[in-house]
Amino acid sequence: MRRSRGLAAALALSLAGTGAGVGLGLVPQAAALTPPVAFTADALATWQPNGVVWALAEAGGQVFAGGTFSTVRPPAGGSGSEQSAVNFVALDAATGAPTSCKLSFTIGSGTATVRALALSPDKATLYAGGYFGAVNGTAVSSLAAIDVASCTVKQGFRPAFAATVRALAVTDDTVYAGGDFLSVAGQPRERFAAVGAADGALKPFTADADEPGRAVEVTPDGHNVVLGGDFFTVNGTNTHALAVVDATSGALTKSYAGFIETNSVVKDVATDATGFYTANEGTGGGVFDGRIALDLSTFGQRWRDTCLGATQAVLPHQNVLYSASHAHDCSSVGEFPDGQRHHLLAQPTSGTGKLGWAPDTNDGIGEGIGPRVMTVGSKGGVQYLWVGGEFTTVNGAAQQSLTRFASTGDTGAPTVPVASAVSFKPGEVQVRWRTSLDLDDSALTYRIYRNGAAAPIATVTADSLFFKRPQASWTDTTAAAGQSYTYRVTATDAAGNTSALSATASVTVPAQVDGYPNQIRADGAQQYWRYDEAALPFVADSSAGGNQSGVHLNAPALRQSPGAVSGASTAIGFNGTDTQVYGDTRQTVGSTYTIETWFRTNTTRGGKLLGFGNNQARGSNQYDKHIYMTNDGRLVYGVYTGATRTVTTGAAYNDNQWHHVVASQGPGGMTLYVDGVQKGTLNVTTHENFSGYWHAGGDSLGGWPDRPTSEYWAGQLDETAVYPTVLSAAQVQNHYALATAPADSVVQVAAAEDTYANAGAPATNYGTSGSLAVRGTSFYASYLRFDLPAAPAGTVLKSAVLSVKTSTQSGAGTADTVSVLPVTGSWSEGGTTYNNRPALGGPALGSFAGIPDGSAVHTTGLTTASVAAALGTGYGLALSSTGTDALWLWSSEAQANEGTPQLTLTFGAP
Repeated sequence: MRRSRGLAAALALSLAGTGAGVGLGLVPQAAALTPPVAFTADALATWQPNGVVWALAEAGGQVFAGGTFSTVRPPAGGSGSEQSAVNFVALDAATGAPTSCKLSFTIGSGTATVRALALSPDKATLYAGGYFGAVNGTAVSSLAAIDVASCTVKQGFRPAFAATVRALAVTDDTVYAGGDFLSVAGQPRERFAAVGAADGALKPFTADADEPGRAVEVTPDGHNVVLGGDFFTVNGTNTHALAVVDATSGALTKSYAGFIETNSVVKDVATDATGFYTANEGTGGGVFDGRIALDLSTFGQRWRDTCLGATQAVLPHQNVLYSASHAHDCSSVGEFPDGQRHHLLAQPTSGTGKLGWAPDTNDGIGEGIGPRVMTVGSKGGVQYLWVGGEFTTVNGAAQQSLTRFASTGDTGAPTVPVASAVSFKPGEVQVRWRTSLDLDDSALTYRIYRNGAAAPIATVTADSLFFKRPQASWTDTTAAAGQSYTYRVTATDAAGNTSALSATASVTVPAQVDGYPNQIRADGAQQYWRYDEAALPFVADSSAGGNQSGVHLNAPALRQSPGAVSGASTAIGFNGTDTQVYGDTRQTVGSTYTIETWFRTNTTRGGKLLGFGNNQARGSNQYDKHIYMTNDGRLVYGVYTGATRTVTTGAAYNDNQWHHVVASQGPGGMTLYVDGVQKGTLNVTTHENFSGYWHAGGDSLGGWPDRPTSEYWAGQLDETAVYPTVLSAAQVQNHYALATAPADSVVQVAAAEDTYANAGAPATNYGTSGSLAVRGTSFYASYLRFDLPAAPAGTVLKSAVLSVKTSTQSGAGTADTVSVLPVTGSWSEGGTTYNNRPALGGPALGSFAGIPDGSAVHTTGLTTASVAAALGTGYGLALSSTGTDALWLWSSEAQANEGTPQLTLTFGAP
């Protein structure tokens, strides 16, 4: 819509193999873009007009731009100075700088403008239309012919158009024009006309329209002309905004009465070998703002893209339709909901699905439309997509009215993945991340690095689009129970551009199955948000399917403790004003479902805990299947069936305690549970069917009974799950019971003291050196002391894991087995040398069976009984070897140690 404001890819996984993969520096320089996209999204330096560009054309490595402006200036940071350019500039297609061709389009009174540019088929003549009376002083009347080679006005071409020319199409012998005019050369021609390409003489072609013409295009066979504009009739026949007429007479070949909404117009028409395409703009409600593809053989519709957002231009190129608009709502074609504007899009000429090409501009000056026109130019074997309009930024950087994108030279790296890791049972870690955004590559390669290793442990490929960034994941099945691991992820595009490493995701593998999350997964949750993330804006999906992740909106408070479930899991906090979590992937909800969450609050303003809505980052205008709280703390579960249908609790739950709520609907109707107890039912088996997203922490509630003061939730949520089935009462009660059962707890203890002894320097102390060393001959031994906590009440030690990190020096690893031994006798970090080193005891508590080179964290489990006997005391350990290959580690003083040396202790019920 002209003034409206606002905002599918399958996931493919491939495992390269544990402990193997391609290093970051070895990515092949493959095709730079994800097919069938032909241009990068990296904007190239281009000279800028000081006004609006309405028209573009290309010939012989030059791009011609026409519009309403008076000067051009270098791009930001470029060389050169501002030049005069009166409504026209010629630019080098490859450099974006002005050429020697200088033309000035002027008029005696009013504001001159160039609105259309078109080349003859041989590209020897440039035709310019608009509202002007002279070109370089030569008198013309709103249409001129320019000799491209000499950049001069053709004196013999002087048709007289009485008003603005807005569109042009050219054949070998004819120039077709559309615009505001009612006469040409004194003869009646209403909004469309044809003149001779050589002499400008008026032709018999008559296609009179009742409102302005904005687009004209000749079909590839030359037999017909496609007209677009504001009109409702052509030659007296009803045909709104679009018509096909005979190329010689102008007689109607195909009319389109009722085909396009009456409050919408056609702004542009383009053709390729198979069809023609329209760009449409509307004003008001119920408009058509998108694109239509029509078949050339029948002139019938092939497909219709009903995105909202005032499409200004379409350009088919190599089986892709590029479009300029400010698309803000493509929910009608199953894509992004109403919200942020997207000004440049691409889709296959065969359908509506958007491709992974989405550079962006802003709305800019004038009407605030953004980009208005596109053309493709080429030079030196490189093709360039040129875009003109009224924008003032491109990809967030200052650039006015003109920009361009090349067919090669992709330099933009994907965004950094946001990763997390979780382990629900021994022997398994799930690494999850939000797929990255790359504006010209939808197919990306992700590499997962464990414990800081230089080589990836696995490689995963996944697709993503700017509006659809599903969760990707990889499961590490070599993770040992009781051990701690770190993971980082990178994203690489087809050209080899690689993101930075993600922030470190850490996890400790439990010694036994984690009861609550394991049961949620076993009961079939298809979306499971645990809210344990340490960084914005990714909310991981911990369900078995793992593809319904979420996005934080306006930075809710992360890692709130204690959470609802016993153990290390944390909650999320919402401010009751504007924070929430929304789903990252559009979905539908079937006739049976269950929604579940834990909550804690003392609010007296109510708010929505969980619900389904059709928008993401703004309030939904369709919303139901939700649980909300009234101002007095009661819970309401509701669906919409044409009327609001609700189940409400009698008791209040805003007592600042954790509570469990479950709502389900199926053949048996609606059921609401709180804290494992059924609180109400309703014999309603239907709900509103629409595509949308799950929201936690807030969304619209207009029109619902007992509507609270706030639609946003002020409080905490935890363990939010959605199921495609109806949970039984026994399952609900089991979830409630599992959450309150004692869970394992994990304590990480850094070394209080560490040092090493060196036989080669028997009197030297290395307590503050930053390094530790181990070797049999000549002798090095490392000594570690940990201040162990006592076991929490009611628990025992279930596992103990030692973590160390190899240093960055060459050959830091070892081929020898390194044993972890108890230390007998006293020692201190600042006083220990080889000469006074403590004795080593036995048997070994654990061992490292060789450690590879490269700085990385390595772990080994220790004998639990031995460590348990020392709880509550200072506990000394030594690292020793019998071989000749030295191991070099970071000590606790080194900045690069990442918390090592460290003991990870897991406590749980006896």
